[in-house]
Amino acid sequence: MESRDHTVLLAESSAGLSRLLRTGVGLCLMLLASAVSGSPLDLEPMVVDEPQRPDVRVSEIRRHDFEFSMHAGVLNVEDFGTDFLWVARLGYHISDRLFVEGAWAQSALGATSFETLGGGTRLLTNSERQLRMYNLSAGYTVLPGEAFWRGRSAWRGGLYLIGGVGSTDFAGDERFTWNLGLGYRLVLRDWITLRVDVRDHLFRSDLLGSSKVVHNFEWSAGLSVVF
Repeated sequence: MESRDHTVLLAESSAGLSRLLRTGVGLCLMLLASAVSGSPLDLEPMVVDEPQRPDVRVSEIRRHDFEFSMHAGVLNVEDFGTDFLWVARLGYHISDRLFVEGAWAQSALGATSFETLGGGTRLLTNSERQLRMYNLSAGYTVLPGEAFWRGRSAWRGGLYLIGGVGSTDFAGDERFTWNLGLGYRLVLRDWITLRVDVRDHLFRSDLLGSSKVVHNFEWSAGLSVVF
């Protein structure tokens, strides 16, 4: 009886193995036929969402070397106070970052601190209060970058350091002058830029008796034409 049961189990196992082999052989034949015929398998395509890039318009400056600018601002002359200032500048760009420029500035100074405290005593005539500055400077853009507006427009710009030498003429004398400062340039169009400058003009003065080096700060802004 036990031998008969073993015979039945072996027969069932053989039948199951035969079915498994037939199924495997059929699947292999299907894959082989698909490869020979060149028909692709019906696979679900992978969908990848690409990030949407905004259409940003970037201002570009023309590849010209000269830049002429007119500035208006204020000049604080030590011992004189703060007065209005006009500045004209002509620059030459040696590279994208390095440039040189010449500048002319004019301001009409007010009363000195001695005159204010002296009860109307006048040290200078009106013509002697006309201050004129001439200088030649070199600048270098240390932080170039871009300014964005509503994600659609971008203006190129950069923070620059500048310094140079020149002359300051007022009170009947000319004084050798150093100037040091920084500024920011923003390209509005391919031919026009906006500039903001802060400078310290240093020269030696003995107008009020003792000789000393005075600091005279300029704050100005203006538009430049590139050509």
